[in-house]
Amino acid sequence: METQKIISVELTDSDLSEQIKVVTKDCHVRAENTELMLAYQRGDITMEQYKLLLCSLHEIYQALEEALDSNSNHSCVAPIYFPLELARLESLEKDLEHFYGHNWREKIVVPAATKRYVHRLRQIGKDNPEYLVAHAYTRYLGDLSGGTVLGRITQKSLGLKSGEGLLFFSFPGVSSPNRFKQLYRSRMNSIELNHEDRKGVLDEAVRAFELNIQVFDDLQKIDMPSKMERESTSEKLHMTGCTRHLTTHSKLAQGEKLIAKSLQIQPSLINSSPFFRMLLGICVALVTVGMGIYAL
Repeated sequence: METQKIISVELTDSDLSEQIKVVTKDCHVRAENTELMLAYQRGDITMEQYKLLLCSLHEIYQALEEALDSNSNHSCVAPIYFPLELARLESLEKDLEHFYGHNWREKIVVPAATKRYVHRLRQIGKDNPEYLVAHAYTRYLGDLSGGTVLGRITQKSLGLKSGEGLLFFSFPGVSSPNRFKQLYRSRMNSIELNHEDRKGVLDEAVRAFELNIQVFDDLQKIDMPSKMERESTSEKLHMTGCTRHLTTHSKLAQGEKLIAKSLQIQPSLINSSPFFRMLLGICVALVTVGMGIYAL
C-alpha cells in the first residue's frame, strides 16, 4: 500500500468526531471529486459500474462487520456498535443476488484496492480494534448521509424499480438519519482514548478515506474498457452517418452529370449557374423517385 499522507493536528479536548472532520477535510473533498463519484453525481453511472461497486462494498462491509462483531465488547467499539440499525452486509447480499442470481458469490469481481482495504480492516480488527472507530464512522455515517440521494440517482440512471437492487441505500432501522447521527457522534465522543490512541484513530480516519479513493479509482479503471467500447461504437455510428451523407452527395453529383450530358448542357454552365444546378437536382430527385416506384 502506498505511504499514507498523515495530517497532523494539535490534539485538544475537542470532540473526536470534530477532530476527524478536520483531519479528513481535504481527502473528503478528493473522494467526492474522483471520476467515479463525479459521474455518479451527474447520473452518468452504468449498470456495470454499479454492480462492480456493490461487489467491492460487499467485501469491505463483510470485513468491517466481522471485525466489529468480534470486537463488540471492546471499550472503544461497544459504544458505536449498532448492528440492527447500520449493518449493510445482508442488504448487499440481496442486491448482488438480484443482479447476479443465486450463485452471485462465484461472480464477484473486485480490484486490488478493495483487497488492500479488506486486508487493512482485518489487520486492525486483530491488532488495533480502536481503529475500527475511524472506519465505522467514515463508512456508516457517509452512507447514511448520502444514501437516500445516491439511491434515487441510481434508480433513475439505471431505470430500476423501487427496491430492485437498491437495498444497500435503505436503512429501515433508522427512522431519523439526523437524530441517529447525533446519537452516533455522541457515543463516539464518549470513547476514552489516551493521546497516542487518539492520534492513531485520526491517522486511521485519513487512511480510510485514502483507501476509499483508491477503490473508486480502481473501479473506474475496470470499467474503462467497456466505456471505451461504448465511445468507439458511438464514434462508428457517427462516422457511418457521415459516410452515408458523403455517399449520397457523391451519387447526386454523379446523377447531375449524367442528366447534364443527356441534355447536352456544358459542365461550365452548371458550375456557374445556381439555377441549372437546382434544376438538375430536381431532375435527379424525380428520376430517383421514379426508379423507386418502378422497383415496387
